[in-house]
Amino acid sequence: MSCNTADSARDREHRRQANRALAVSAAGLALAGGLELMLALFTGSVALLGDALHNLSDVSTSLAVFAGLKVSQGRPNRHFPYGLERAEDIAGLGVALVIWSSAIFAGYQSYGKLVSHAGTSHVLAGMAGAALGILGNQLVARYKAVVGRRINSVTLLADAKHSWLDAVSSGGALLGLVLVALGYPLGDPVAGFAVTLFIVHVGYEVTKDVLEHLLDGVDPSRLEVAEQAAKSIDGVQVAVARGRWMGRSLVMEIEGGLADDVSVRDAEEIGHSVKHAVLAQLDEVRDVHWSARPHRLVEVSPGPSPEAAA
Repeated sequence: MSCNTADSARDREHRRQANRALAVSAAGLALAGGLELMLALFTGSVALLGDALHNLSDVSTSLAVFAGLKVSQGRPNRHFPYGLERAEDIAGLGVALVIWSSAIFAGYQSYGKLVSHAGTSHVLAGMAGAALGILGNQLVARYKAVVGRRINSVTLLADAKHSWLDAVSSGGALLGLVLVALGYPLGDPVAGFAVTLFIVHVGYEVTKDVLEHLLDGVDPSRLEVAEQAAKSIDGVQVAVARGRWMGRSLVMEIEGGLADDVSVRDAEEIGHSVKHAVLAQLDEVRDVHWSARPHRLVEVSPGPSPEAAA
């Protein structure tokens, strides 16, 4: 089986796993969010209401991620010569937007209840709804995180963080209801504000991860592994690696420094060996572009940035 055929089969399997994870999580969150919403309306808990709507919004983010995965299957053409794989990252921005919208909504609802002094009834039923939200979101978040790491999908990992955030949101709603049960009616809106702050924090982290991916941020250790793999091939005296993300795949560019007397044919054969060496070392690399130059003309890349070294 050729490398291209194997990569294609692996990509299809990864997409199948991602779609299954999205379908299962959407169904689970729709059930948990629907039950929470009914209990929130029944009890009048603003923290539980915000949590329920937040959980239901996850269904829409799962649809956004699914759409991104579907669009990213588009084949390269003259208009889009590198294909449409970055549609997955655009879907990740959609997930981040939903998180920020949830923060605004949760803060608004908490402020409204704080100034209106509205009461909360049937506290035990509300606590049961919040506990259901915690359990459902934890299961969904762990499932999506496992699949996301397995297939190297930053968008699915962002969606997993969102679901984990919802579990914390449900915990905040539960804490607020416990305080109400203990005789502190302000516990509900105060818990809502605490949940809002946490949503803002996770929104920042998810946005940073997705934007770094879109801007081709590559872990320097990956570049070093690629350079060491290239230099392990006979004839390569110097190697400089650069990388660009295409959705879940990393395209690596290797500039190799060879001796002056190496023929073009030998340089191509060396490049073929370099490609296989890099692909063997880095699972996330989809393709390797090789260019050969006299070793004295290759500009060696600088060391890791101070931030990376720290």
